[in-house]
Amino acid sequence: MNALVATNRNFKLAARLLGLDAKLEKSLLIPFREIKVECTIPKDDGTLASFVGFRVQHDNARGPMKGGIRYHPEVDPDEVNALAQLMTWKTAVANIPYGGAKGGIGCNPGNLSVSELERLTRVFTQKIHDLIGIHTDVPAPDMGTGPQTMAWILDEYSKFHGYSPAVVTGKPVDLGGSLGRDAATGRGVLFATEALLNEHGKSIAGQRFIIQGFGNVGSWAAQLIHESGGKIVAVSDITGAIKNSEGIDVPSLLKHVNENRGVKGFSGGDPIDPNSILVEDCDILIPAALGGVISRENANDIKAKFIIEAANHPTDPQADEILSKKGVVILPDIFANSGGVTVSYFEWVQNIQGFMWDEEKVNNELRTYMTKGFKDVKEMCKTHDCNLRMGAFTLAVNRVARATVLRGWEA
Repeated sequence: MNALVATNRNFKLAARLLGLDAKLEKSLLIPFREIKVECTIPKDDGTLASFVGFRVQHDNARGPMKGGIRYHPEVDPDEVNALAQLMTWKTAVANIPYGGAKGGIGCNPGNLSVSELERLTRVFTQKIHDLIGIHTDVPAPDMGTGPQTMAWILDEYSKFHGYSPAVVTGKPVDLGGSLGRDAATGRGVLFATEALLNEHGKSIAGQRFIIQGFGNVGSWAAQLIHESGGKIVAVSDITGAIKNSEGIDVPSLLKHVNENRGVKGFSGGDPIDPNSILVEDCDILIPAALGGVISRENANDIKAKFIIEAANHPTDPQADEILSKKGVVILPDIFANSGGVTVSYFEWVQNIQGFMWDEEKVNNELRTYMTKGFKDVKEMCKTHDCNLRMGAFTLAVNRVARATVLRGWEA
């Protein structure tokens, strides 16, 4: 089931639980604006190349829209719509004053030189500069983009609007990026896991973790969980998977991954089939890679008691049902991985104030937001007698619906 169908399904279930009227329900789903632009650049060899850039702005009832920009060859409009909508719910769960957006350029960044990527980013910014803005829509990095991309967007935008560091987040620290942003999603996963385990009378120390995906989020989560006394028993990435039931030495693994561009060949664990990692024995499973990895094919074989969704949409709805019947507790993506967008909000706040925080303040504020977020989700679970995913969705949809009605926008 694709991401858009699943997101719409969760939204409709939440709307039903909340008793929203049909008109309001419909208006909350329709995107505020969809933008599509042609970006033509001279390549290094002098020939011209054209790419399609786009931005879906989903909702701005609670504040400016917020979401990533990805550079990827297969940009599926349905998926972008789903991710923009997901950002509306994610920012509402985190209780930060944003709505959702998503965008990007259909290109293969690996086939473009750095100067071609810079030209492409600047042309894209020229085409959308009057549709984004500090109080309108604040982009961030996503697949295939990073701090350097944000620096180019900031510079190009500033040519039209004056120096505006708050127009994008995920910037280099030298241009107003926030300390702690790099680790933010992984650290948020740690705080979310702590809050969930606390509820069940457990702590991170001594629990056995499996982490599927060892990119930015997975590697930071592994490092921080390891530092908190958790035992990482298996890890995988695109190169392969390793297992060590005594617990993997995470600092050595991080060193190996930096030197060899992947976990494959790490001597501190036995190689296993990457496809079997989700069903290995553990207490807590953290999917931190792609969507749709937990399906009805493998849900019955999962041994974890808790699943923390660090990736977007890793569990499909049929798997959700199978797992909840088994009593597995799933902490949903729209809460579990919201650490990144929360620290992006802190970055935006610091830029607007022109006053930067130290890293300790960033991490403490993040802990406060994640802990409060979990409490709010649990309250909704009690009110509507539902699981954590529906608790998070009802919390989010309710906040957006209330803002929409208060602003006099309901149809």
